[in-house]
Amino acid sequence: MTASASRSLSGGPECPAPLAGDRVQLGHGSGGKLSAQLVKDLFLPHLGNDVLGQLGDAAVVPMVGIELAVSTDTFVVSPIEFPGGNIGSLAVHGTLNDLAMQGARPRYLTAGFVLEEGLPLATLDRVVAAMARAARDAGVLLVAGDTKVVERGRADGLYVNTTGIGALEADFRPAPDLVRPGDVLLVSGAIGRHGMAIMAAREGLSFRTAITSDSACLAPLVERLRAASPADVHALRDPTRGGVASALNELATASGVGVEMDEGSLLVPDDVRAACEVLGLDPLYVANEGILVGFVAPAAADAALAALQAHPLGRDARVIGRATVDHPRLVVLRTRLGGSRVVDLLPGDQLPRIC
Repeated sequence: MTASASRSLSGGPECPAPLAGDRVQLGHGSGGKLSAQLVKDLFLPHLGNDVLGQLGDAAVVPMVGIELAVSTDTFVVSPIEFPGGNIGSLAVHGTLNDLAMQGARPRYLTAGFVLEEGLPLATLDRVVAAMARAARDAGVLLVAGDTKVVERGRADGLYVNTTGIGALEADFRPAPDLVRPGDVLLVSGAIGRHGMAIMAAREGLSFRTAITSDSACLAPLVERLRAASPADVHALRDPTRGGVASALNELATASGVGVEMDEGSLLVPDDVRAACEVLGLDPLYVANEGILVGFVAPAAADAALAALQAHPLGRDARVIGRATVDHPRLVVLRTRLGGSRVVDLLPGDQLPRIC
């Protein structure tokens, strides 16, 4: 995890041993014995593998003769544990999804942890365990990491920075500027679940059923699209901060096309809709962490939709619109009442601290 920690450790992962006390201490970030103990007794039992176990200043991974995609992200979600996941699983999913949207197959991850003095070690253990499960389920290795500890009150418990590395192939390169007029717009599932799960937990809102985050790795869905018709998948995006509205505005601007959405085709869960009404929010701008939007050539739309629906993560996939030569660089929503409205970018975050 750090160079000083690497000089203090030998051997591979071992069964966890009791750490000194049950809270993160400033000494855990000193690079000395407490740092080494934290790495050895908490991080390595969950995340250990042959690459990470070298504990060098940089990871050496086999990646020869191919082009790489690299993405980095920092997660500051509050609360750090929420229905459907925690900051650890979210960090893995969010980073791998960014790679997948570029058509890359995720391979490796790194993680940096900023820990606040006083964070319960039991909480940290749950976060790291969730991160390990998410990486394992996605078939990627976490190959390098770092920890820093700051004084009480300086980090809101825990922040996580991740970098993802993926492999690219020449025959599958979706990109934001490749959307063409006539392309069909698909979404892989219901919108708004992650943002409303965070807000409900943060604000103590109670509904008939608990709103659960949709946080998930989308690489399997992208693989389905790759297999169905790789050349006809023009653009993919995971609509995280700013929701579906912001993602589509970014794609419309990059490609110079107009986008038309059909409000009646969007799936908004009842509990999400109720929470949005209570808080005065528009579901189109609410963050998601387990769905994708994509533009595909019209001839491939049926095959792409069937490919998504054949996977559990995409069982609610549907067509919600198309790209057009009309109103270039604008996103327009056709309402249930037969009217239309422009869906613009918001000037700021509708929901802060949700990823």
